[in-house]
Amino acid sequence: MFENIGKVEAEHEKRYRELAKNVEDGTVFAKGGKLFWKCRNCGAVFELDKAPEKCPVCQHPQAYFEIQAKNW
Repeated sequence: MFENIGKVEAEHEKRYRELAKNVEDGTVFAKGGKLFWKCRNCGAVFELDKAPEKCPVCQHPQAYFEIQAKNW
């Protein structure tokens, strides 16, 4: 059981380090190419190089944007 927990925690650490690098590199809201950015407040989607400073629809700040996931 503890070996499996260790494997899970290793994945958590890997993800955390990748996310921290995004913050350090300033690439949380700009990935270097056009993507579909979705506002988590109102659901509006925009194809842009980086997430808007604020949502043009609901005026929520950039922190509400995420890359639109299509996992179906």
